[in-house]
Amino acid sequence: MADKTRTKIYTHLWYAREAEQAARFYASIFPDSRVDRVTALLSESPSGPPGSVKVVDFTLFGQRFQAISAGPHHEFNDAISIVVQCDDQAELDRYWNALLQGGGTAQACGWLIDRFGLRWQIVPAILDEMMRDKDPARSKRVTDALLKMVKLDIATFEKAYRL
Repeated sequence: MADKTRTKIYTHLWYAREAEQAARFYASIFPDSRVDRVTALLSESPSGPPGSVKVVDFTLFGQRFQAISAGPHHEFNDAISIVVQCDDQAELDRYWNALLQGGGTAQACGWLIDRFGLRWQIVPAILDEMMRDKDPARSKRVTDALLKMVKLDIATFEKAYRL
């Protein structure tokens, strides 16, 4: 019998190891988040003996994700990132700081790499609207401000937008 609430599309992340730790870390940061299930594969696989490969189903902000600990394959890189839209500076600061805990690295323009190597963009929800403004001078000022920042600052965007 099919689950009528199942998600038809979701993100799957491959970790060399630590998928469960990563999922628990993320679930500790965001509301409506949890690790739903950890399933050890009981079969021999190219990634290891029975029980060594684990599939982790987890939820972030009510959205389904899945991860696997299955040995080295491909590293995460900037081609894929998880975007978190924040309603205010306090929320942005909270997620930014939490994701950097334990060895994360700040990048540029609101991007960071967490301690597990996953890329995140922590951005103000209003940023897309500001950058798509019909006034090209206004849009350019906001974009110019963005390109000078590491962690994003909403007040700086608002000032650039109002000039």
